[in-house]
Amino acid sequence: MSNHSIHHHGAGIFEGAAVWHPWEWILSFFLAGLILLYWTAAAVSNRRHRIWPAHRYVCWIAGLTCIGLSLAGPLAWLAPAYFPVHMLGHLLLGMLGPLLIAFSAPMTLLLRSISVLFARRISRLLKSKPVHFIAHPLVATLLNIGGLWTLYTTGLFTAMHQNLILHIAVHFHVFAAGYLFTVSLMYVDVVPHRRSFRIRAFILIIAMAGHGILSKYLYAHPPEGVPSEQAKLGGMLMYYGGDAVDLILVSWLCMQWYRSSRPRPASFHPISD
Repeated sequence: MSNHSIHHHGAGIFEGAAVWHPWEWILSFFLAGLILLYWTAAAVSNRRHRIWPAHRYVCWIAGLTCIGLSLAGPLAWLAPAYFPVHMLGHLLLGMLGPLLIAFSAPMTLLLRSISVLFARRISRLLKSKPVHFIAHPLVATLLNIGGLWTLYTTGLFTAMHQNLILHIAVHFHVFAAGYLFTVSLMYVDVVPHRRSFRIRAFILIIAMAGHGILSKYLYAHPPEGVPSEQAKLGGMLMYYGGDAVDLILVSWLCMQWYRSSRPRPASFHPISD
């Protein structure tokens, strides 16, 4: 896939000749299949346990929708030709989408809907040393924020628009690193290795600083081939849009911290005569 072909495809939406690539159809059917699979797992879970909360269905569908919007259709077509749209896709794919999917608690639903034998095997996998290492908030932050710095300050940004496999790999990393970062900080789903609130809060502050500094760097130093005005708009969108998503993370972490630290009412024990 060349730069020319991508830019021509992006411009097609203005010409009224938008044509979906085969991989966009494949992605759309795949995401639709994930929605159906989630509903099926919830139906199985509801027969064995308490009713699965309705808001988790909404979060799952909304999160997958963010992924779909960023990778297929008009946003994806225009992103290579207009940097602010690319950055909007980054926010959907790497921040908001992972956050919503984390709130849908897919791992908890999986463990509730499969047999005890398979659930134990997955639990052992989640408790393994490799998962323990990669799920550490600091490692997840390096993969997430470090990956973004690598993407925008090296030739990778230009190269991914010239090679379809690399294009897919980069976007997969953006989502996977964003999801790993999110679940390593906000404990909504199954968490075999828990870290203290202080550690998670400190690492979140570092991540927010790294993301904010990168957005300001892009404002002043456009990636190769990106016009200065587009870089400024993209940098501003990255800065303020990232802050909006981070605010949800901060609020959730503070709420969990408050709930865990507030004094519990003492149980009443009548004194006998």
